[in-house]
Amino acid sequence: MFSFAPTPGQSKADLHADLTAAALALTDGEPDAVANMANVAALLWEFLPDLNWAGFYRMVAGELVLGPFIGKPACIRIPLGQGVCGTAARTAQTQLVADVHAFPGHIACDAASRSELVVPVLRDGTVIAVIDLDSPSPARFDDDDARGIETLAQAIATRI
Repeated sequence: MFSFAPTPGQSKADLHADLTAAALALTDGEPDAVANMANVAALLWEFLPDLNWAGFYRMVAGELVLGPFIGKPACIRIPLGQGVCGTAARTAQTQLVADVHAFPGHIACDAASRSELVVPVLRDGTVIAVIDLDSPSPARFDDDDARGIETLAQAIATRI
């Protein structure tokens, strides 16, 4: 049995470092990408407060396809360039959205979502997936969260 959890009162930088360390520990030696994404989605949910969705969309045949996640049922396929996830995948750039209702073309899989952070996962310079985090709170995510999840994405890129 694994027991990974954030330390109460720790700094955001330490929380993200512990999250990445836990992800690396859980995925070490496991060759199955889906299993690894499932465990990382569970860690995201465990470590990051105030989320209503946490998980992955995988790049499959030129579009994003739903991967392992925790939250309400979600859109299964997202074309590149559409919504926050499709924009992150098309541009290969993190999307930090304080108000999803102000994002042109936002895809509302859960009407409760108010802010979103989407980080592309790159392998050899190519987007292979995105990490998608949604929150019911406006402006839930900041630059520190973006940097922390970008570090996580780099760390697990060869394991998913």
